[in-house]
Amino acid sequence: MLSRLRQLFRAAEPANTATLPAGQRAYAVGDIHGRADLFAALIAAIDADDAARGPAETTVILLGDLIDRGPDSAGVIRLAREWQARRPVRILTGNHEEMFLDALEKPEVMRHFLRFGGRETLLSYPIDPLEYTRAELDEVVALARGAVPAGDIAFIQSFEDQVALGDYLFVHAGFRRGVPLDVPRQSDLRWIREPFLDHPESFGPVVIHGHTITEQAEFRPNRIGIDTGAYRSGRLTALGLESTERWLIGAIEQDGAVRVVEGV
Repeated sequence: MLSRLRQLFRAAEPANTATLPAGQRAYAVGDIHGRADLFAALIAAIDADDAARGPAETTVILLGDLIDRGPDSAGVIRLAREWQARRPVRILTGNHEEMFLDALEKPEVMRHFLRFGGRETLLSYPIDPLEYTRAELDEVVALARGAVPAGDIAFIQSFEDQVALGDYLFVHAGFRRGVPLDVPRQSDLRWIREPFLDHPESFGPVVIHGHTITEQAEFRPNRIGIDTGAYRSGRLTALGLESTERWLIGAIEQDGAVRVVEGV
């Protein structure tokens, strides 16, 4: 069984020429979607892996969609805030963070947000489920504003749209070829699938992204996707990078327990 778990975090990888500058190391974490249990295990695994590899200027990038769908978005936000206080952690805005912030201001967005995992997010905060069930849409907005701490909202508002390190560009969803990298469309960074996913040519940097679920990390010459569908598969994936080296670390739930699996 362990070999099968390891296989889930392995993927055929093309020859790699992309690199990080000497002395730098990075870890990218795919879409967490409210799985605080998996995220906590992956935090510990990344911290241990980083320490074992020796001194480096290490940056962690969370690729967005920390919230929604899974059972404990509030816990994920708490863990991310605590981790960022201890070490350099940069966080990207996903389409779900965009919806969440808009939903706090616009009831018409709240309706859409609730259909796509927002209900689970709100109920991970101190909102009475019965009161939520009986509430009209504008009342749900009021409940959310009262229950979600201002510090959490400010934290989510601080998320970034993209991070560039060496020959890599980290985004949530992707971007549109032909649009300058210094002025990409925000909607593409947070929402795009095609034509980004099937684009066969180089984007310049190798793009590391989440947003689109695959069973295992997807390595292509021009991009690497690491959203392994944590909220429904029970697998949360991180990609490590140093010089031209790449490696995978995963947290996986099996039989009610969470374990860490390393892949290459």
